[in-house]
Amino acid sequence: MGQAAHWRAMHGDDVDGVAAVAALAFPDHFERRACFAERFALFPQGCFVLAEGDAVRGYLIAYPWPLGAIPPLNSLLGELPEARDTWYLHDLALHPDMRGQGHARPVVERLAGDARGQGAARIALVSVNDSVRFWRGLGFEPVAADATLTRKLESYGDASCYMVRAL
Repeated sequence: MGQAAHWRAMHGDDVDGVAAVAALAFPDHFERRACFAERFALFPQGCFVLAEGDAVRGYLIAYPWPLGAIPPLNSLLGELPEARDTWYLHDLALHPDMRGQGHARPVVERLAGDARGQGAARIALVSVNDSVRFWRGLGFEPVAADATLTRKLESYGDASCYMVRAL
């Protein structure tokens, strides 16, 4: 593609590319384009793309969300909570051709710095597709889920795990 891949802030016209990467990265966890567009509209400062020229080759989407809670897959949020002490890392996805090249750590560290700078104490996520080891390598630790969270995690698949990284 000519231009080296680099992380940058997401733009509104990146949403189609984000949805395309998501479909490749998470075939068992489909989310509509509208979900990505809404998250960008609600909290653009938590949205990044791995750009290679004009092509979106990966993305990260995060936003404030209550600790211990997870939004249902493929659903609109409506609004974000007033409390901003926890950010939820909704998705980090890379096009299959971009995996294993060290692209994840820089954007996760950028997110951690941004979140800390805006007063967040932690980042939470749901690990899917047997990725607990990957997320542990980025500073996240599994958290025991209560009965309510356990029920919500079921929609994310058998190997899903709620994880938190203190900032």
